[in-house]
This record gives sequence, C-alpha cells and structure tokens, in this order.
Amino acid sequence: MTTATLKARVHCLRYEARDVVSVELRPEHAGVVFPPHEAGAHIDLHMSNGLVRSYSLINPAGEAGRYVVGVLKDRKSRGGSAFVHEQLRVGQLLTISAPRNNFPLHESARHSVFVAGGIGITPILCMLERLSVLGHTADLIYCVRSRADAAFVERLNDLGSHTLRVHWHFDDEAGGPPDLRDRLSQYVPENHFYACGPGPMLDAFLSTCEALGCPNAHIERFAAVPTLTGSIEAATFTLELRRSERHIEVRADCSVLDAMLEAGLSPDHSCREGLCGACETRVLAGDVEHRDSILTESERAANKSMMICVSRCRSNVLVLDA
Repeated sequence: MTTATLKARVHCLRYEARDVVSVELRPEHAGVVFPPHEAGAHIDLHMSNGLVRSYSLINPAGEAGRYVVGVLKDRKSRGGSAFVHEQLRVGQLLTISAPRNNFPLHESARHSVFVAGGIGITPILCMLERLSVLGHTADLIYCVRSRADAAFVERLNDLGSHTLRVHWHFDDEAGGPPDLRDRLSQYVPENHFYACGPGPMLDAFLSTCEALGCPNAHIERFAAVPTLTGSIEAATFTLELRRSERHIEVRADCSVLDAMLEAGLSPDHSCREGLCGACETRVLAGDVEHRDSILTESERAANKSMMICVSRCRSNVLVLDA
C-alpha cells in the first residue's frame, strides 16, 4: 500500500451515544500539523490487528491540530469497529491516511437538505457546521432507532438556529422508518440533497429523489453494494499501463489491483471494497464494468476513472493512466 500515511496519537475517547464513541487524534509530535480537510472527508485508520477502515471526520473543516472520527460498534463488525471500542486506548499510536473526500459539500447551493441514518450523521455533522459558518440554510432529517441511539445531540442543538432546522425521527416512537417521499416533497427540487446511512435507506433516498425530480442527490455508503460484484461473468483481459509502459494479464479470478501488485507495482489502495476512493485511477481506453459504491451514474457513463480494487473491464483491453 503506497497511500500517504501519517502518525497520530489517540488523545481522547468520548461516549457519544449507545454503541457510539468519538476518537480524537492528534499528531504524534508537537509542532506537527495534519493536512486540512473539507466537510464530508474521511480518513483511514490502520488497526494493529491488520485491518484498515475508513471513518468520516466530524471536527470542523480546516482544523489542522486534530482529527476526530465517530465510530459505531457494528453488530456485524468484521473487526474494525470492535477493535476501536474494545482495544483502542488513549495514548495509543496509530497510522492514519491523509483525508479524502468522496462526499463533497456544494457550498454554492441556496439551500441543502440532509438525511442521516444512525452513524450516517458523521460526515453530515461537519457539513452542517460548514454551512453555519457560511450563513447558508439547511434542513436535517436525523433518523435513529431510538433516542438512546442519537449521537452528537448537543452539537446539533448548538447548531440549531434560523439557518438550520433539525427534524428528529425515532423509529420506536413513530412506529417505523420515515416516509422519505413525504419528507422530501416539501422541498424545492433544485435544492441539494444529501444522505448517509444504512444501504436500504440510501436506496430509498435515491429512488425518492428520482421520483420527485430532484437532480442534485448525493450519497455516501459505509458498506459496498453486494449486487455490484456479480453483474457480469468475469473474464481475462489485458491491462495496459501507459505511464509504466507495462502490459499485464488480469485473470478472471484476480482484480486489477491485485494483478498490478503481483506484477511488482505499488498502486494506492486501502479498503479493497470500492468504498474509500484511494485506488481511483484514470481510464484512457476500455469499457469498464463499474462495481464501486462511489461514482455516480453520470461518472460511470463518462468512463473517465475506475476503482481498480473492484471494477473490471468488459473489453479485451483496458488502458490506464498508471
């Protein structure tokens, strides 16, 4: 893995809600600053158990002295969130990545609407604070199973003003999940709409925005979409790396990323699930079968880049700017 990394020390662990903690990270050495981040950005945490996981930054955009992430202890954890909750300790040294942003805030929008499901509040929190600084208006629909699961309530209450309206939805009190069509139909379609949370909620959000004719819909997923990986039967193809002047065979049972690693190359990568964006590579030629959870439909149709950890090629040759 060649993605640029930083050394950070765990400065503080804080209980935020049931099964949710925030982790404040500061540079290992005094006088060192972290690269600034934008609202919606995330960083990778390299765990001592060998796992790498991405978490959204929740501290105000542009802060250089610290990074803060929020982590839910997932009931289906594969080791990442369980490590944070059960083994991470104040003072521990971690390797982290520089910030990346696959969920940017459109600061020129006249009004923004956000839908957060559970821990999906984390990238949105930073966005709301940025809009507050800019003096722009926004609405937040925050959906959780119960009041005990609502994180960062104090910060949201502090942000609440004439520029931000928070609409709380508790499944146990409302008798089920929110009616997104009813909620979103109250807004002008030209607004920018953002959502982050569980996969079914994001699917419902996208279909609702499409039905309502809202063209500016943005999502961030915390888990890869399962159906993407089996959309076509995998086949062997030739990978041409233009800058490296290499030709590599990509077997049917091998990803583009792994083929490059086996050939002795060192492409940037992290999650291996098409979620983090670390391995995004420019496409020069070839018909890409996109299997990531980042690119929009228009970006896929443009065929200008791909996530080499999961996406493949339908044509016999794929040419990358690598």
